[in-house]
Amino acid sequence: MKTIRWGIIGCGNVTEVKSGPAFSKVANSRLVAVMRRDAAKCEDYARRHHIPKWYTDADALINDPEVDAVYIATPPGLHAAYTLKVAAAGKPVYVEKPMAINYGECQQMIAACEQASVPLYVAYYRRSQLFFLKIKELIDSGAIGDLRFVNIRFYQPPQHGLQKDKLPWRLQADLAGGGLFFDLASHQLDLMDFFFGPIASASGQTVNQAGLYEVEDIVTANFRFESGLLGSGVWCFTTATESRTDSTEVVGSKGRITYSTFGHDIITLETTEGKQEFKIPYPEHVQQPFIEQMVRDLTGQGSCPSTGVSAARTAKVMDWIMGKQL
Repeated sequence: MKTIRWGIIGCGNVTEVKSGPAFSKVANSRLVAVMRRDAAKCEDYARRHHIPKWYTDADALINDPEVDAVYIATPPGLHAAYTLKVAAAGKPVYVEKPMAINYGECQQMIAACEQASVPLYVAYYRRSQLFFLKIKELIDSGAIGDLRFVNIRFYQPPQHGLQKDKLPWRLQADLAGGGLFFDLASHQLDLMDFFFGPIASASGQTVNQAGLYEVEDIVTANFRFESGLLGSGVWCFTTATESRTDSTEVVGSKGRITYSTFGHDIITLETTEGKQEFKIPYPEHVQQPFIEQMVRDLTGQGSCPSTGVSAARTAKVMDWIMGKQL
């Protein structure tokens, strides 16, 4: 069977453990090239991870005949431009989440990949992890009866030592799409799509309360699924450490399911029959199960649960919540 040879554009922190090593641990897959503009850091990454080729020019990696597919692990503001280049080279695209800085860019990316007849995958990798598959199994099996509503609560303290002239890219709207809501809530809202189907409408309120940076630091939202299920959420990034919260609650006619998206590995099921807890540890490389599914799709052995089409729906919902024009 063919081995998929991967190249990475943007070998930063997200690729050190979460994704990079997994490309060469999955059957029929190998990481053969990386690119980063900083030559010293790129060479160091390649050496430490035993990768044969490294580049400081993205075009050189994209057009390398020994690279079959490209993983774009840059900030979202660069996703669309690189996706169009990879598609034009006739190669499959795997892009980090969120897919782009707005829904319009997502549509451009989908169109380019469709025109080039190449697949477009997006790193909503929780769709492939056993922890979240168990939650979906409980929901689909009717363990909590008919679904009533879902509520997301996510509060965390601000990062220490922020300087307005040296903000991390996640707090720069032109690179991230907005604030931390785009980086973190995108995973949670994509899971809503995975568990319950598409969201039909959404609205929100956004404010910057603490003045630590220009983008929003609190978001509240209400949304309605095509099925009629209702949902709500509050994301605040300037609370006290003692208020830190990461909890999603799914309520049905016979009970509820609660879980953390980014924290502990326990799912709690409460019904009239009692309380159950399911402990399902995360994999060492959190993207590995998803990469396995991508490779199976690329080699004709399976399918992948997160594509440009599904990820664009999440981008649309975030734009609705932020009040952006579509």
